[in-house]
Amino acid sequence: MARGLRLLEMTRKARAPREDRPRAEKTATLSRPSPAVSAGPALARLEVRNLATIRELELDFAGGLSVFTGETGAGKSIIVDALGLLLGSRANTDLIRTGESDLLVTGFWNEHGDESSASRRLAAQGRGVARLDGEVVSVRELQEWAQTRLTIHWQHSAVSLLGPANQRALLDRGLPEQTGAYTHAYREWQEARARLERLRTGERERARQLDLLTFQAREIAEVAPLPGEEEPLQAELNRLANLETIAQSAAGALTLISDGEENALGFLGEAVRALNASARYDDASAALQQELRAALDSLQAVSGELRAVAEDGAADPEQLAHVEGRLGALGKLRTKYGPTLDDVLEFQAGVEEELAALTSDEQTAGTLDADVEALLDELRRVGAKLDSARQKRAAPLAAELLAVIRELGMPHARLEFRLSPLSEPALYGPSDVTIQFTANPGEDLAPLSDVASGGELSRVMLAISTVLGADTPAVVFDEVDAGIGGGAALAVAEQLHRLARSRQVMVVTHLAQIAARADHHFKVEKAVEEGRTVSRVRPLSPAERLEEIARMLGGNTSEAALGHARELMEGKEVKPSNRLKV
Repeated sequence: MARGLRLLEMTRKARAPREDRPRAEKTATLSRPSPAVSAGPALARLEVRNLATIRELELDFAGGLSVFTGETGAGKSIIVDALGLLLGSRANTDLIRTGESDLLVTGFWNEHGDESSASRRLAAQGRGVARLDGEVVSVRELQEWAQTRLTIHWQHSAVSLLGPANQRALLDRGLPEQTGAYTHAYREWQEARARLERLRTGERERARQLDLLTFQAREIAEVAPLPGEEEPLQAELNRLANLETIAQSAAGALTLISDGEENALGFLGEAVRALNASARYDDASAALQQELRAALDSLQAVSGELRAVAEDGAADPEQLAHVEGRLGALGKLRTKYGPTLDDVLEFQAGVEEELAALTSDEQTAGTLDADVEALLDELRRVGAKLDSARQKRAAPLAAELLAVIRELGMPHARLEFRLSPLSEPALYGPSDVTIQFTANPGEDLAPLSDVASGGELSRVMLAISTVLGADTPAVVFDEVDAGIGGGAALAVAEQLHRLARSRQVMVVTHLAQIAARADHHFKVEKAVEEGRTVSRVRPLSPAERLEEIARMLGGNTSEAALGHARELMEGKEVKPSNRLKV
């Protein structure tokens, strides 16, 4: 992460190395000026090589609303898959184009006039490389970097709304202080309760554990090992076991130094006497004679020590037995608790710590029950504050969501966050949180997962993305329009168009109503070249846009279809509505 943050702060941005950038046969560019969007790094360019049916592709992007359309099966969602790889999604080698050794996706972002790049390469062997501005990083660093710039709402994102945890997370998103305090209190209560439970249900096991630990502690304490004592003991054992050899060696040296008929001390004494005459007249000779006398004194001292060694030729049996016994005791401890003496000492410390904890548990069993009750009271107090904060946030958030949902073709919709108290506090709070919803007048509110159709769920997801999903300057929707049509399609198109006024929005769609509201229109086409299927993506000219929207409306480009498409592009069928603040 640190490396990713450093890359964010770089003032000089460079594109990824050329060898990591695909060379496309054709670059798709935009001819229309893009509308202004809020400040933030915008995705300027995407380069893809060997991804599924895409061989080579380069796309230039701008702000506003960009749509991707095409025939069923043309591979419209491949662009989303490519961006997903930059967001750190799981890499599957099945994405690599058949017959190729790797795939490469590279994105370029404009940030305050500078350019940053992110790329991800996946090899057929399963190995991959991620880069930020050409520097190799981990996939997690790439993900953390890209998540500040891009959000993808996949086809399955709306389904995730059916999970209670995700519904609760929407409400808790603005309550980090309260949820953090509750989580801390809950964990303290759980730890104390688990400890009390162990005391109540594990008496026999605790007694067995106490016996084992006590035995282990006593066994080690009786030997009382000291750090680093084995090495000098082993050296002493070697000395005692080889005293005879040591004495014989010392005697041999002693013969040469002093005890032989001709020995070093005799020769050295003669050398001192030989310099008597010259030392009277020559200072250098006198100095040398003094050095020889010092050497003679040293040699005589060594001779005395050697004599003591030579005369000590038999080991003391008691001393030898003591050293062997000590080493044997240490070795036994190492075998059971080692493998090294340091490990034995570390094990001893752990045993003593566990003994202290078990003994403490036994001594405090009487008061722990009261502690658990006190922690539960504190948890309930903090939980009440969390529920109060949730209730306070629920109504305004529901109102914001409803304002968008009703504009998306559900004028009679109602929605609320409902809190249902639990019999016992849970990790996430003292209450369950569910979204209650109805799209029809006169119907009672019911859990969203029970009453929302696929199209209604998609529109609720779009509303949530609009109200809460403004964390990144670029948002991608993959088939968010699933299951809707008619007036609802016009409302969704209008909402996406509004959302694109404040950020870069990209949509994979099959609806002509959404395509007609786009600032930039790309068509995904599939063809067969040299016996291989190839997908291409290209920007459409105004005339091509008209034909594509006509095809999406009626499956043909008849005059009637073209007329209808033209009216749709001119906004004649889009009813005006109050501008929603996003």
